[in-house]
Amino acid sequence: MNKMTKVLISILLVFTTSLAFACDYPAPPKNLPDGASSSKEEMLAGVKLISAYQESMTEYLTCIEADEVVTLQALVDDDEDAKRQHKSMFDKKYNAAVDEQSRTVEQFNAEIRAYKAQPK
Repeated sequence: MNKMTKVLISILLVFTTSLAFACDYPAPPKNLPDGASSSKEEMLAGVKLISAYQESMTEYLTCIEADEVVTLQALVDDDEDAKRQHKSMFDKKYNAAVDEQSRTVEQFNAEIRAYKAQPK
């Protein structure tokens, strides 16, 4: 089998494996409470939304990690270039998800600080 055929087979395996193990990317919660004007109940509801989002993101990250293991195992052993490229794409996808999760949680933490700063 020539190198081009191996590369094509590897690419096909990557894409078909990803479709078989589709992981649902969780959207950040919408309508989080404004800490400067929200009630305690609204802030507690926001905590529940953030907790559910973090749980969904953990499930997503676990899913794409498992997908990555299967995909790398499916790649032809001697095609190190394809493995490196796929690993690089996975790292970017994983890091982008973690970054978005961190931004979302930090935004809500800022609202919590604003809520705590309200005069009582």
